[in-house]
Amino acid sequence: MINSRPLLGPSLVKVLSHIVIDRLAISGYRSIRSLILRLGRLNVVTGANGSGKSNLYRALRLIADAGDGHLIRSLASEGGFDSVLWAGPEMLTNEMIQGEVPVQGTKRRHPISLRLGFTADPFSYCFDLGLPTPRQSMFDGDPEMKRECLWRGVGMDGKSLCADRRTGTLRCRGAKGKWQDIELPLAAQASMLSEYADPLAAPELMIMRETLRRWRFYDTFRTDVDSPARRPAIGTFTPIMSGDGSDLAAAIQTIHEIGDREGLDRAIDDAFPGSRVRVVSTDVGMQLSFEQPGMLRDLTAAELSDGTLRFLLLVAALLTPWPPELLVLNEPENSLHPDLIPALSRLITLAAENSQVIVVSHNATLVNELQADEICVPIRLEKRMGETVLQGADLLSQYGWKWPIR
Repeated sequence: MINSRPLLGPSLVKVLSHIVIDRLAISGYRSIRSLILRLGRLNVVTGANGSGKSNLYRALRLIADAGDGHLIRSLASEGGFDSVLWAGPEMLTNEMIQGEVPVQGTKRRHPISLRLGFTADPFSYCFDLGLPTPRQSMFDGDPEMKRECLWRGVGMDGKSLCADRRTGTLRCRGAKGKWQDIELPLAAQASMLSEYADPLAAPELMIMRETLRRWRFYDTFRTDVDSPARRPAIGTFTPIMSGDGSDLAAAIQTIHEIGDREGLDRAIDDAFPGSRVRVVSTDVGMQLSFEQPGMLRDLTAAELSDGTLRFLLLVAALLTPWPPELLVLNEPENSLHPDLIPALSRLITLAAENSQVIVVSHNATLVNELQADEICVPIRLEKRMGETVLQGADLLSQYGWKWPIR
């Protein structure tokens, strides 16, 4: 198995910064039976509690996990394959929808599967996970890759396919555009992105793998008294802050030295007029120092309010010196005072200039602030008969995506 991370040439790195998702497709995941979403540069996902916002967030994380080789492990952490599958009937009949008959299982026409994918320019990607052929093993519940495709452009056809993986085989187009069978045993549970790397036979796989690995997800930051972000820590160069914010001070200092220092100062002043944030070196590591008007001394991270600390964490995430292709924020408004929401909105809009941003939120003020920008794509989810659907969607909005057959 080849699982190294070879360096990409300048031309491939240039492509990495231009992959923006045009359409996201999810099928068979938790409350999502089938959902196809159009995305823009800035996207806001809203909906009532239980409408499926978190499932959309998790589905995106699973796609990223395919590039990192953590897909099956992530499914296991969610309770296993059975627990993440769509639990309703394969098809909802009109009689069920209208309440004339109870919701019940119908004769299955298609195999059990979890399918995730997206279209983008220049490369698109999808995979289909299913149950293995029973072999009387305690691991029969582990899903395996039934089909995995990577293609050029947003429309998939025989000419645009770059890599095509079925259960036990992988084909890639070589440098001259001819199909080449890859003589390499692939782990049935792993993605071809993490299993195979060859800059000559399959440069597109490397591009997609690196793209997914660069996606960033920020969920609920801890701001309690034992939060890692409150403690001093040994500082190293940190252009990408960790998901738990334990390296917040190092991330802020990195922005000071190689990032948009003026933008950082403006963001802090926008939220807390007259305030500044600095980083000081102590015997136990780097520590935040927060200066506020009227205070005789600076406050450390351990002394900050939950909302102030959370805003600083969001600043470090959104002003990263190395903007990712995709940045996903799950309910970033948690524990923020309402007065901070407009400043957060402006910070998110600024980040969308360098990254594609998806914000999952139920805060009306933040949603309205973001949707006031003409580049924002509103995505409102709702539940119908237990199924997550796009509010106001019609057949035309679902047109243009076709899952590859097994």
